Amino acid sequence: MHLYLETDDDARTLDFVARENALSDTALKTEAFAADAAAFKAMMERDDRLIHFSRRGDWLNTFRKTAGNPMGVWQRLPATQAPVPEAAWETMFDLDAYNAAEGRTWIWRGAVTCPWDPSRVLVSLSDGGSDLRIFREFDCESLAFVEGGFSTPLARSHATWESLDHILYFGSIDRESATQSSWPRVGRRVARGQDVAEAALVFAAEDTDVTGYGTVYGPEMARLSQGDRLSGDERLSIFTAVHTIGTASHVVSKNGGTPVPLDIPRESDAGTNHRFCLWRAKTDERVPSGSLVLQELPVRLGSDQPQAPARVLFTPTGRRFCTDFMLLRDWCVFTVADTMTPHLFLLDLTVEGAEPFELALPDGVETLSYHPLYSDLHLGDDTLIVSGQGFLQPPTLYRLDLSDRTTPLALQPVAASPAYFDASGMSSLLLEATSEDGTAVPYRLVLPATFDMGTLPVLLYGYGGFEVPLQPYYSGVTGRWLEQGGAYVQAYIRGGGEFGAAWHKAAKREGRHRAFADFAAIARDLVARGYTKPQHIACNGGSNGGLLTGVMLTRYPDLFGAVWCQVPVLDMLRFHTFPAGRAWMDEYGDPDNAQDRETMLAYSPLQAVRPATEVTYPPIYIESSSNDDRVHPSHARRFAAQLRELGHDPLFHEFTSGGHGGEGDTAASAARIATGYSFLRQTIMKPAATE
Repeated sequence: MHLYLETDDDARTLDFVARENALSDTALKTEAFAADAAAFKAMMERDDRLIHFSRRGDWLNTFRKTAGNPMGVWQRLPATQAPVPEAAWETMFDLDAYNAAEGRTWIWRGAVTCPWDPSRVLVSLSDGGSDLRIFREFDCESLAFVEGGFSTPLARSHATWESLDHILYFGSIDRESATQSSWPRVGRRVARGQDVAEAALVFAAEDTDVTGYGTVYGPEMARLSQGDRLSGDERLSIFTAVHTIGTASHVVSKNGGTPVPLDIPRESDAGTNHRFCLWRAKTDERVPSGSLVLQELPVRLGSDQPQAPARVLFTPTGRRFCTDFMLLRDWCVFTVADTMTPHLFLLDLTVEGAEPFELALPDGVETLSYHPLYSDLHLGDDTLIVSGQGFLQPPTLYRLDLSDRTTPLALQPVAASPAYFDASGMSSLLLEATSEDGTAVPYRLVLPATFDMGTLPVLLYGYGGFEVPLQPYYSGVTGRWLEQGGAYVQAYIRGGGEFGAAWHKAAKREGRHRAFADFAAIARDLVARGYTKPQHIACNGGSNGGLLTGVMLTRYPDLFGAVWCQVPVLDMLRFHTFPAGRAWMDEYGDPDNAQDRETMLAYSPLQAVRPATEVTYPPIYIESSSNDDRVHPSHARRFAAQLRELGHDPLFHEFTSGGHGGEGDTAASAARIATGYSFLRQTIMKPAATE
């Protein structure tokens, strides 16, 4: 089916993309589109946007986009000053200017701080939003790239500092360095100025694994930590092989010595510091699935010291699950969601026998997140930056001084986001639908201030795969939709990670139909509750969520008035022919296995398209990127071509850059989003002829 569209430079492919782009531009680039694009761009460039920051040495750092720097600037501020937008932020690195000088479209991917000198970082840049990136050593004192410093080739890659003069580099620079799914396989110890291809190998995952990576804890960490048993000159390296998305094994090496396996289940999520491993079980192999376990690293102790027994810090009950966790130097932090309401728990690791305790959160927090203040724990203390937000609640940042044991612990407000829309009269409701097998499936419905029951335009978003949990978030884009009279729904369907590993596994491989049935049940529930009718519901999702929306079109067309399908996986029989797709076979199945192939063929959207003489599909807008190297744009191209060949009238747009995440400067990002909302305005917001 239109296999030539898998070849990016085929003249027929280029002609198809140009022709379809022209059609979608004509249909969607209206005056209302232009107004939305201008509004979204203005939101991204607001001077009073909340500053997200970290600390390096004596400086606070942030990266933000502005009207004058639509690609973004990396800035700093003395750590003694408040990190507010109006402060005298100094520009360290101007990405717009760098791109102009390079003649490239680099996308910011962050900076990896050297634990032994916070003035040295590895700046990471992506090629146009793709998964390929470079690392270049940057001097934060001279504000320039280091002559003869670390510089890595464009590749899928990870990097971390091992010492002041060495980094551990994992990069898929050639086939031998990559796994079968094209992610980094081998780790190299690279000296400053050394060609990474000539550096010594220190770790290798298997070709059949997804990827490998490393973490280093140096002696500076040990000296700063209370009650540590590391001597002052020891270094721990932890290497991880990710076998499938969601399973991994780890080894620990002390001072470059013989690696020791970390004795935790392969099916678990894990985090470490220089003393402990904190892991969350995904099976009942050792503890009940979903339990959070703390145990010492195997190389922490001398031969005459018995290892302390592992401690279970949390065990799930009902719909009470651990959704996030982190090890700092001397503290363990974790989140427990009770029926999707977050609760913050802390454990002081310096107090023998201490138990986790809950820290009160402000009222109305729907989503909780946190990160260390310091960009590297070697360089500072356990101060935590906590963020609370909700669909109708702008984010607020709080400081939690965990290292200060002289005063009671409390969240201290640091800064709050301005409101991007007037939420007066709006509401956010947590509801449940019943899926076809009787499972209760939660969803959150965000309602505009005023609406008419029965004709409410609803944008229904879902993902439902790879154990990815969805959480409420504050968005000016969503707010504009709400102000225009639309409602927004976030669906917590099986396949995601909202309720632990079992919620995910229920929709893996042969159970994938459950995710689709859950999503359809939510659409039906909205109608049953009287909020709307099918012709006013649009479903939306990207990547695996693009597969979800493709199935909604082909299997449940009567439930929707529009389908917005982004960077989608749509051909379940050929996704593995692209290297990145081989990493998804544990989730979906192996198309070369007859039983798996039959299961996937039963729902694969590309093969399920029926002629317009047999079925009427709701309007569909399919969106992709030419440089998407995670989900190849041919999925979207071939689906659009098949629909058109069989008599349907899809809208398709392939953006020239942006990668899988649709990234770019503020104008490009705003226009891309506005195109989708223009489609919604012309479909589910139009009065239905039958009403």
